[in-house]
This record gives sequence, C-alpha cells and structure tokens, in this order.
Amino acid sequence: MITGILIEGLIYGIMVLGVFMTFRVLNFCDMTVDGAFPMGACVLAACITHGISPAVALLIAFAAGLLAGFFTTLIYTKLRIPDLLAGILMMTMLYSVNLRIMSNKANVSLLRVQTVFSNLKDIFPAAWGDWSVVIFMAVFVVVLMLLLNLFFITDFGLTMGALGSNPQMVISQGVDPRFVRGAGICLGDGLAALSGAMFAMRAGFADVGSGTGVVVSGLASLMLGEFIIKSNKIHWQTLRVILGSILYRTLMLIARRYGYTIGMNSNDLKLITGILIIICLIISKTDVVAYFKEHMKRPAVEGGLNA
Repeated sequence: MITGILIEGLIYGIMVLGVFMTFRVLNFCDMTVDGAFPMGACVLAACITHGISPAVALLIAFAAGLLAGFFTTLIYTKLRIPDLLAGILMMTMLYSVNLRIMSNKANVSLLRVQTVFSNLKDIFPAAWGDWSVVIFMAVFVVVLMLLLNLFFITDFGLTMGALGSNPQMVISQGVDPRFVRGAGICLGDGLAALSGAMFAMRAGFADVGSGTGVVVSGLASLMLGEFIIKSNKIHWQTLRVILGSILYRTLMLIARRYGYTIGMNSNDLKLITGILIIICLIISKTDVVAYFKEHMKRPAVEGGLNA
C-alpha cells in the first residue's frame, strides 16, 4: 500500500509541477493539461510499439506536450481567446489527436513490450519489488526538481515568476510577455505529458480518456502542499508540490478503502476531489488555522489578567 501511494504520488507529482508552472507561477488557467496528460501516454505507446526505446519515447512524449502548450499559446495570443477557453479548446482537440496517434484505438496495452519499469527488474533484485520503482521515481523527480529550481534562479526564470504577479513590470523592462508566458505554458504541458507517459508505463496501458479530471486533482494536490509548507522560496515550493501529490493520493486511497462504511464507492472520487478543493479554498480565504491559533491563545491571556 505504501509503495503504491508513493509511486502514484511521484508520477502524478510531475504533472502537478506542470500545474504549478501555469496556475501559480504564470497565473494562467491552463486546461490543456487534461489533454496533454493522455497525449504523453499515447505518444509513448505509439513509440514503444514501433520499436523505439522507452527513454527516447519519454523525450518524444515530453516534446509532444511542449507542442500542445505551444498551440495553446498561439490560440491565446494570436486569436485573443481567454486563457480558460483556449485551454478547453486545446483539450477538446487533443482527444481526436490522441486517437490518431494510437491509430484510432482508444486503448493500447503495454504489457508485452519493454518499458522503463520492466527494465528495472534487470537492475534491482527481484525481492525489492515495487520499491525499485519507488527508488527510480524518487531519483527522477528529485533531479527534475533540481533542474526546475536552477531554472527559476536564472534571469529568464525570475522574469517568468515576475510575469505572473506583476506583468506591467516585465513589460517595462522591455521583455515580451507573450514569449515568456508561452515558454511557461509549454513547459507545464510538457511536464503533464511526461507524467502521462510515466503513468502509462506503470499502468501497463495507454488510454485516451486517462486525462479526465487530471487538472482538478493537480489543483487539489497543489493546495494540499501549500498547507504543508508555507514558503516563498522556490525549492520549498517545488518540494511541497510533490508532498501535496503524495498526500492527495493517500487521501484518495483512504476514500477508496474505507469510504464504503458511509456508502461511498469509487464513483464518488471526483466528488471527493471537488469537495476537497472547496475546503482548501475556504481555508485559504478565511485563514481558519490562524483563527484557531488566536482563539486558543485568548483564554490563557484572559486567565493571566484575571489572576
């Protein structure tokens, strides 16, 4: 159970890093993630079934996500369509594109082909089992986080961070905000596609419908992580993204396993996710935690004054 939570949390954590790029850094509502996630799975399946090595297939899947983000940027900037509608349009179109990528098949099995995870059996002892996948994903995600942290301390990365909070300042510095925003959107969708490719290898199949609701779960993970660690430093922000993804998968597992006691089943997971996001938004707006801390301190202060 623990290994399953960690593996899912780390795999989906890559997607949540992409959501963090668009929703938090750029303040851009990018629904393309729901289409880029299965696109990565479909591209990887098409590559592997045609004899391309899994490592190269992952890079191609990432590039496909970058391309999806590029077209979302074009729709947003050139056609002047709002960010939410641009993402929805791209997400809708990607469903047909993903079917084309998999030769009009809605589902492709990967059980009989070599993947990164199946190759781990030749590296780690058989007794390690799923822990070998956990170790691989942990190393992969840590390297990815370090690369993102290094990127965000560059001049371009700092400019991207400033764009989300103060676009006018970026414009006043003579930087084209469309280019910076487009680069961030491409990177976010590329990470989502990479996550989808990892998910397909772990699940043993690629499905065009695997991205339904992914962006919502990414937002829930993002908000949960913000409750765990509160910091403006980029290395803590990327770390809490991964921790939030693991916590979200833990909550979903608990809901699947023990929800039957209150009459809930797997069909209610989307409902649980939505309620979880609403609760997170309410807490973030009302600062309930600070209220309770102040409420707990008050009786002690009053008691001291009365004494």
